[in-house]
Amino acid sequence: MREVIIIGGGPAGAVCAERLARAHSTVTVIDDHLAWEKPCGGGLTQKAIRAYPFLLDGPYPKKIIREIELRAGPTTTARLTVEEPIVIYSRQVLNGLLLDRAEHAGARILRARAVALNTTRARPQVTLAGGEKLESDFVVLATGARNRLLPATATSDSLDPLEPADLEQTLGYYIPADSDILKIKFVPNFRGYLWSFPRPGHLSVGICGKLDHHSTATLRAHLEQYVDEERLPREGATVFSHLLPSPRPATVRDRPVLGPAWALVGDAAATVDSLTGEGIFYALRSGELLGECLAANQPEEYPNRLRTEFSAELERAAQLAPRFYSENFMGGAVTTRTVEFARRSPTFRRRLAAIFTGTQDYRTLPLRLWAQLPLSLAEIGWHFLVD
Repeated sequence: MREVIIIGGGPAGAVCAERLARAHSTVTVIDDHLAWEKPCGGGLTQKAIRAYPFLLDGPYPKKIIREIELRAGPTTTARLTVEEPIVIYSRQVLNGLLLDRAEHAGARILRARAVALNTTRARPQVTLAGGEKLESDFVVLATGARNRLLPATATSDSLDPLEPADLEQTLGYYIPADSDILKIKFVPNFRGYLWSFPRPGHLSVGICGKLDHHSTATLRAHLEQYVDEERLPREGATVFSHLLPSPRPATVRDRPVLGPAWALVGDAAATVDSLTGEGIFYALRSGELLGECLAANQPEEYPNRLRTEFSAELERAAQLAPRFYSENFMGGAVTTRTVEFARRSPTFRRRLAAIFTGTQDYRTLPLRLWAQLPLSLAEIGWHFLVD
């Protein structure tokens, strides 16, 4: 692929740019923010670390997390110790180091705002704020869940934006505090969770909830209660709000990610785990996969490779998410029972830790849980006897 414009300089766009530049394509990354503090946890699971070891071994400031605290309600807690650590970056640092790698490989990084996109021309055209127009052989949209630059498809003048049912809202604070424990809190009958992610220099403390299920007022009430429960200071805290993908199964399966001269990567392609909210690995890998396909002049292979590597897994996660957050098991909310089981059963704790570190796939998860259920129940029963 000779000339490629990438709109969006986050992990997906930056990794795609690096791969294409190393393959000697002419690449321009357009982003009006570049490296900025994005409102999400920023955790990198072992899937990401194994695929991109420089994220663990490099000199950039980061937090290495081996302890996870789960809570359901005011008192039900469990502590997980993960053998393979979760690595947490400030998103400003993460985005910056990935853009630096792309630029070092030969990509042009342009701080500008793209305001219009025309993919019906022989060569796609991008219009920048101020009126400048850029053309290329191919356009990559790495513009996130709120993407408004929607390309033409084979059946429509414009790709449909993600619907509210495929999105979640996040609210939260960057709080100047320190911790070495990643914390997650579940609320019964709530399609989402609260979190406290330790980052270098601050905590990212927030809540995510399905956009079509919960109002901003509901999210804010849960968040303020959580901040008070954690006894965290609000003085010096910075507020954030953002929309992220939380796709339904049909969206993962059917949403177009490729057109005649364009493709979607990362959040724009809704490559996010709807159960855990993890998206950074899928952003990195989707950008890399597209870069490899374009470098080989085989863009048509991109949807197949995406499906083979993880789209089927993400579809399964989207099927499990409403059951996990909204259904009951053994007389209580699944989220509450999950924390109770994790508290009392070492076998269940290990399986849950594997989910958090990204080493347990969802397609085999139900069979593993059922196979281990007798042992988990025996451990829970023993715990009650000796407690």
